[in-house]
Amino acid sequence: MSEVIVRFPPSPTGYLHIGGARTAIFNWLYARKHKGKFILRIEDTDVERSTQESIQGIIDGLTWLGIDWDEGPYFQSEFAEEHKKVANRLLDEGKAYKCFCTKEELETKRKQALKEKRDIKYDGTCRNLTPEEIAKKEAEGLPYVVRFKVPERQGKIGYDDKVLGRIEKDYSEIEDFVIVRSNGRPLYLLCNVVDDIRDRITHIIRGQDHMSNTIRQILLYEALGAKTPVFAHMPLTLDLQKRKISKRTHGEVVSVQWYRQMGFIPWALVNFLVLLGWNPGTDQEIFSKEELIQAFSLERINKSNSIFNYRKGDPKFFTDPKAININAHYLRTLPIEEIAEMIKEDFKEQGLWDDAYEGEKRQWFLDTLDLIRTRFHTLKDFATLGRAYFADDFEIVPKALKKNVLKRPELKELLPALGQELEAVEPWTLETTEAAVRRFAEDKDTKAGIIINGMRTVLTGQLKGPGIFDVMVAIGKKRVITRLKRTPELFEKV
Repeated sequence: MSEVIVRFPPSPTGYLHIGGARTAIFNWLYARKHKGKFILRIEDTDVERSTQESIQGIIDGLTWLGIDWDEGPYFQSEFAEEHKKVANRLLDEGKAYKCFCTKEELETKRKQALKEKRDIKYDGTCRNLTPEEIAKKEAEGLPYVVRFKVPERQGKIGYDDKVLGRIEKDYSEIEDFVIVRSNGRPLYLLCNVVDDIRDRITHIIRGQDHMSNTIRQILLYEALGAKTPVFAHMPLTLDLQKRKISKRTHGEVVSVQWYRQMGFIPWALVNFLVLLGWNPGTDQEIFSKEELIQAFSLERINKSNSIFNYRKGDPKFFTDPKAININAHYLRTLPIEEIAEMIKEDFKEQGLWDDAYEGEKRQWFLDTLDLIRTRFHTLKDFATLGRAYFADDFEIVPKALKKNVLKRPELKELLPALGQELEAVEPWTLETTEAAVRRFAEDKDTKAGIIINGMRTVLTGQLKGPGIFDVMVAIGKKRVITRLKRTPELFEKV
């Protein structure tokens, strides 16, 4: 095989959403597997909708995901003159022509075709205009578009899709399509082909929503004397209502930036998105970068559309449960030093950061993160569910307060009394704290479980969590005693 060269050509008309990210990831994986090139090309010719903010959002999103590119970013607008030259070349070679039909005329023909139950396609009115007729219309200042002249051939034209197999279409069904607008701007259809030829693209991996362009683009490759790339059309990503996932329909919840803000680990999102349209042929779901590159192939891309379990309105997560589970796996198994680096900025924003966490308190910080991550799902959980380990201004979950504390009125006196007894505990270890708590429960003729559950909520604000004696050691003697002695305040607030 010659060198593999693929590209990701997003339009900068909004944020990078998960469908676009998945396309980039599939191209990147294929290039990395075959030791080829991955090119980033920003298709910014839609001047009215393209924004610098969107361009930066695409670049930031890919960088955050760890999807690096070998060339680019190139900008399609920089090659506008080249696109026009190619359009003029097709005109000069008789492979395209000027069409002066007005929108009104085309609409009349469309309605007539519908009435007669014929295929709705351009009838070739301007296809065979003489040079004199063309000159006359131009002299009159009539606007025109440029249409590609589809060869008058019998039979079919087709290609072997690496995902879907053989795709064909009869020449008689293909209309002469527009490649240049009346304002002189070449259309995406032509620009895309010109750019792919210039960039030496060998494989085009994209969504099935682009399939309507493929046959026409193959005709353009042929007309320009260029080798046609290999095509692989990926399934679309749909929601539970079988609607295509899109920025317009689903909003920011399908943007890569949203996942970043919600505390997702970059590679966890990559891992999830790859499984949303590809399968390894095994039950494996968790892949390292090296494993995924090695396992990936175009042939194992699913033919049918994938379902993104988008759950709008869920109070905890607005995304697919599998995405949450994969993220939780990485959060709980990555080296704790990596997790510490990932949460640093969030801790600063939430007022939880202490420079000593990179100095004399480093080991305590890492040990505490390691302790509390076992039930967490996102990086945000450290500063929310785990806030009590790093600050005193934490919220108590209402359900936990009611179940573990308020339903046990005896705790109003017992927990402060326990705090009093714990003042004498030295050293402050797992063994000494456990012995003290169990001895206290026995002395008070109370089940240790009642004391422990109440302590958990008073100390951490949560219903569940790590072993209570690990919690006590992590939080520290001073904070444990102070919080236990404040238990009566919780009853007074109700």
